[in-house]
Amino acid sequence: MPDDEKQAAAMRRIDELKAAGDTAGGILEIRVKGLKSGFGSCMTYGEKLDGRLVGAMLSVQAVKGAEVGMGFGVGLRPGSKVHDAIYFEDGKFVRKTNNAGGIEGGMSNGEEIVLRAAMKPIPTLMRGLNTVNFDTGEACRAATERSDVCAVCACEIIVESTVCFALAQKVQERLGGDNMAEIKARYALLP
Repeated sequence: MPDDEKQAAAMRRIDELKAAGDTAGGILEIRVKGLKSGFGSCMTYGEKLDGRLVGAMLSVQAVKGAEVGMGFGVGLRPGSKVHDAIYFEDGKFVRKTNNAGGIEGGMSNGEEIVLRAAMKPIPTLMRGLNTVNFDTGEACRAATERSDVCAVCACEIIVESTVCFALAQKVQERLGGDNMAEIKARYALLP
């Protein structure tokens, strides 16, 4: 983790859960830098960049929630604290915030894309879960299984890969091309 204190706290929590025979999930964050504006669509829901990226994240096993930018936080704040105002400084248009997470109206806006995914805890517990005997219908305890305590780091790599693939598809849809040289040349022409 980029923050040493949070990493130490997470490691302590994982050790506590391991000692209790339990598991942990977590929230992972993906940041995309350098995508120019205009990728995606504001016209159809199936072409929206945020829809594609969130769909890619939610396609990963164990991911049960996904958000872009401020995400669920937008529902708790007034518009004046959510929307990213535009300013003109030093001869160019700038934003001082990125609450939209780099996507507005279904299209990239040139800012850093900020995505988060929530991974549920691993379901196999060292102490087993309550369940029902299939033959008798009686309550019982599931067999103890080998279990990692937390797989958020592995999940992050998979989510990052699905996001990269979804972004590559959007770039290909907009720019076309048969090879990387063509795509790079076309990308370089974008403002």
